[in-house]
Amino acid sequence: PQKSPPRGAGVTPGWPRTTAPPQNRTPPIIPRHRVVLLGSTLAFYLAIVVAVLTTSWLVRLDWQIMFFRPYEQWPQLHAFLDYLVVLGQRGPTAVMVAAWLGWRSWRQHTLRPLITLGVALLLLNVTVGSVKLGLGRLGPHYATEIGSAELFAGGDIFPSGHTANAVVTWGILAYLASTVVTRRVLSVVSAVVSLSVGATTVYLGTHWVSDVLLGWSAGLLILLALPWFEPLIARTEAYVFDLRELLRRRAETGRMPVPVVSALTPLLSAGGKWQLKPVAETVGEPAAAPAAAASAGAAAGHSPAHRSAAHPANRPHLIRSERTPVTPVGSRRPAHPAHPERAGTRGTAARPVAGG
Repeated sequence: PQKSPPRGAGVTPGWPRTTAPPQNRTPPIIPRHRVVLLGSTLAFYLAIVVAVLTTSWLVRLDWQIMFFRPYEQWPQLHAFLDYLVVLGQRGPTAVMVAAWLGWRSWRQHTLRPLITLGVALLLLNVTVGSVKLGLGRLGPHYATEIGSAELFAGGDIFPSGHTANAVVTWGILAYLASTVVTRRVLSVVSAVVSLSVGATTVYLGTHWVSDVLLGWSAGLLILLALPWFEPLIARTEAYVFDLRELLRRRAETGRMPVPVVSALTPLLSAGGKWQLKPVAETVGEPAAAPAAAASAGAAAGHSPAHRSAAHPANRPHLIRSERTPVTPVGSRRPAHPAHPERAGTRGTAARPVAGG
């Protein structure tokens, strides 16, 4: 019986030089339930913003929990939760997740995991950062007026960046999972981590409850919107692989491919006028254009001497609209080479008398 190949025999680690660039993927088909979930999350996001702007019951809840001071009610949890909140910090989590996705990219010969992470973090910084700076809310430790929403006071805590970052960085692992079971398990893990990080920030008193609610919805919006960025991710991946192939060919041949340029290129002369000058030959390419032009001229009946006389080498070839108008002296017809005695006297010598 025929033996089956060993497991992993067809997978070559690393980035082999023979791997072809990935083809452009077709635009993904977005399921209807994802669109509905995206719309619902967006409505929840806007409802929280309006509730804080209008100083509604949500702001009163923020102040009640702030006066409750959970870090004083359960002080034995403080040391552990100080380490747990690191799972929501942007720097450490981005490094850990990028290391895992980089290993996956290296094993699977694709850049999609890393590019997807980069796009998600870019969306996170732009959306969350702009709302933070735009609303300028102060945190519980810096509140100045009891019962106030503390907006437009120069703060930067609404929405919670720790919570939104935990949702995105750990949720991206579930988004990129290759099997259904793995996706479900990682979805549960990322949900538990993001909920724990958000609750920890409320326990430590660094965020209001409304900050955490808005952070959860902001991170979920980014994860739900990622399928619409899949065409951009595919084009970026193809561009990176094309650039790698170009650099590889340059390393092998020792020179970059030079684009083909026309024989005459307009150049700006010293006097500020445009003129046509022949382009220098490409490095490593034979001078085929001048030879072809010479053979074509010979076939048309024009000798090289005639062309050199018509276009002297020491003068630039100007177009008709830029030539200086000169009043001709004598006849405009050039002297015929077969009668050299007429070359200097035509137009100046007197005509002979009739009959003489």
